[in-house]
Amino acid sequence: MSTRTLLRGGTVITSARAGEVLPDTDILISADGTIEAIGHGLSVDDAEVIDVTGRIVLPGFVDTHRHTWQSVVRNVASDWSLTEYLAGLHTGLSKFFRPEDTYTGNYLGALEALDAGITTLVDWSHNLATPAHADAAVQALTDTGMRAVFAHGGGNKQWGAPLPSPNNHPAEDARRLRETVFSSNTGLVTMALALRGPQFVTPEVNRHDFALADELDLRVTVHVGDGYWGKSGPIRKLKDDGLLSDRITYVHCCTLGDDELQMIADSGGTASCAPDVEMQMGHGYPATGRLLQHGIRPTFSIDVCSSNGGDMFGTMRTAIGMQRALDNAPAVETGEVVERIGLSVNDVLQFATIDGAHAAGLDHLTGSLVVGKAADIVVLDDRALAMTPMNNPIGAVVYNAHPGLVRDVFVQGRRVKKDGQLVGVDYAALRSRAEASRDYIVGEWPEAHLDGSWHPDLTVQS
Repeated sequence: MSTRTLLRGGTVITSARAGEVLPDTDILISADGTIEAIGHGLSVDDAEVIDVTGRIVLPGFVDTHRHTWQSVVRNVASDWSLTEYLAGLHTGLSKFFRPEDTYTGNYLGALEALDAGITTLVDWSHNLATPAHADAAVQALTDTGMRAVFAHGGGNKQWGAPLPSPNNHPAEDARRLRETVFSSNTGLVTMALALRGPQFVTPEVNRHDFALADELDLRVTVHVGDGYWGKSGPIRKLKDDGLLSDRITYVHCCTLGDDELQMIADSGGTASCAPDVEMQMGHGYPATGRLLQHGIRPTFSIDVCSSNGGDMFGTMRTAIGMQRALDNAPAVETGEVVERIGLSVNDVLQFATIDGAHAAGLDHLTGSLVVGKAADIVVLDDRALAMTPMNNPIGAVVYNAHPGLVRDVFVQGRRVKKDGQLVGVDYAALRSRAEASRDYIVGEWPEAHLDGSWHPDLTVQS
């Protein structure tokens, strides 16, 4: 049996350089799951050959911030504000999750991501009530075979009332995982810390949490600039305490001041935008354009999968549409003619691939199709009328493609989706398990129901 794979004749979008498209190009995947060669008419005798002629081949997408555990209660928050979300999920449904529900949510959500061509996921896991919940979340990610960063985020004790929280990040559990499961920084699943940031905790707790990240030598991902919660100058507070660094990803950034964005840029920090959730829940306008103005490359987040869908195609379209509207608005107001659009589809695809990999600390491994990097690859179906004729491959990915076109997915060279189906996944069993978890969780809170009309009672503190 062959241990190498040759993708023959694809239209290859590399993401190594913005706009780089290689027509009629082969990719040779080595036995160790890395990209061995890229070129025309590669001659290989001992490889399985997959004909991808006419199909777009691109790097797997990178989602830099997703609360994956919420997948089993998807869409309960589709009409909720940020305040309702905090009440309905963080002081409500979250406390009814058992470890097996956390496993199911993570397994379902991570497979959903893979199915849609997201090969790398930053799992912002902030419902870890016990070490058993953390173990279940990690195991689920591992079982999917995807590349993931498990961002340890504490649980209801840290995220519930009162705010600002006097409760430290659960250091003992974070140390346990770092010393055992994640003692090395290798493997498809690695570790980070998902911290609450200065708007949600006391100054003493914030300093404790960031010191823990330094002690454990872990990257940090933190919410800032998230609506009214994020207007308290969180980046200024971090700078005053000497906590800014190039190992931090700042999620949202919508309501940060320009001076704060410059502080992030000066420190080498990265940013994650979640345009669908930010516009829905009142975080503010997505910061895509403002980040670019300060020299920060945005990345993309699905975020709250209890609210919106979990694919990168829709996220890219929301982001580019919103930013182009903001860029065009001044000219529309003054009656000027817009001669050239600012944000390009090339930029947006970079945000969703190589820039995302950089924010996750994994750009040396993934995010672009380059010899020596991991073969994290997505192949799109060529039979869709919406993609015919193929005139602008990157434009087609950003504006026309959808999860249903994801035909094949490779992670570290292993084919995890083949001819439109995830490999080794029992769809019926997973659906049954997800429905059972949902029924248990919602059944534990009499107020909750699933017909789309439920809004959490904000006058009641749980």
